[in-house]
Amino acid sequence: MNPLRAFALVLVAGFFVLWLRSPKNPKAALAYFRWVALACAASLILAPFLWLVAAAFKDREVLNEYIFFPPLPWSDRTMNLENFRRLFAGDASVQGKVYFWQYVLNSLFVTTTITVLELVFCSAAGFALAKYDFRGKKPLMTFMLGSMMIPSVLLLAPLYEMIVKLGLVDSYSALFLPYLAVPYGIFLFRQAMLGVPNEMLDAGRIDGASELYIYLRLVMPLVRPMSAAFCLITFIGNWNAFFAPSIFLHTQDKLTLPVVLNLYLGLYRADYGIFLAGTLIAILPPAILFFALEKEFIGGLTSGAVKG
Repeated sequence: MNPLRAFALVLVAGFFVLWLRSPKNPKAALAYFRWVALACAASLILAPFLWLVAAAFKDREVLNEYIFFPPLPWSDRTMNLENFRRLFAGDASVQGKVYFWQYVLNSLFVTTTITVLELVFCSAAGFALAKYDFRGKKPLMTFMLGSMMIPSVLLLAPLYEMIVKLGLVDSYSALFLPYLAVPYGIFLFRQAMLGVPNEMLDAGRIDGASELYIYLRLVMPLVRPMSAAFCLITFIGNWNAFFAPSIFLHTQDKLTLPVVLNLYLGLYRADYGIFLAGTLIAILPPAILFFALEKEFIGGLTSGAVKG
């Protein structure tokens, strides 16, 4: 019997032991079953990440010999930093040698800039739709919600033609301008700001506060959970964006991580260690941001859920 089957039998035996000890009040057995089920689910979810970490540090000669980590004791022939050394050695291009950290900085710059711009424009538009009445508000809402049904890939061809006519090809502006205000972001902020009492805004106006002050100092702090959730979703979405950067960016030293990793997948077809090392580095910034904004993210997903 292999160790995995033996471990499963031990878990099942533990459940039956707790059940037989108190068949009329099986709270302990059910709690045990619940924790075991959650632990198994967590193990299944974390297994791919553990495999990625192991593969990034394994030597290419033993990459396919072990599923996870090789048996102890480790040596330079099994576990080393060779994949990372080759990853950061640099790639030759027309502009000269481009290093992997340049692609990381490109992705951080593009993703952070788009996230900040979308946060500003979407929150301002959501504030206007939630707290002001003006002509054409309902048709505008209908058009905005209807545009969310159009796949973004379907708009790449006309968007590329527009970018070419504006002369923005191979520039980061081609990634910034089309995504200044996205419909789902405006809708999320509108829903969250509907819960802000109008009386508080009126009190601010009576005290002489400007509309910009009310928006920045009164409304935005109250929708902080939604702002954090929106920033996290936007950051991860743009960090993993592939189609737009691969179409609009042509120069090697301007490429972002998803595009470069896709190139590595074809370049190192017989040596996946470098590709996996780059993938491990690429998932670190979104993971750090998620753990930093975890509480606000959960709160932001539920805020405004029951508002009309």
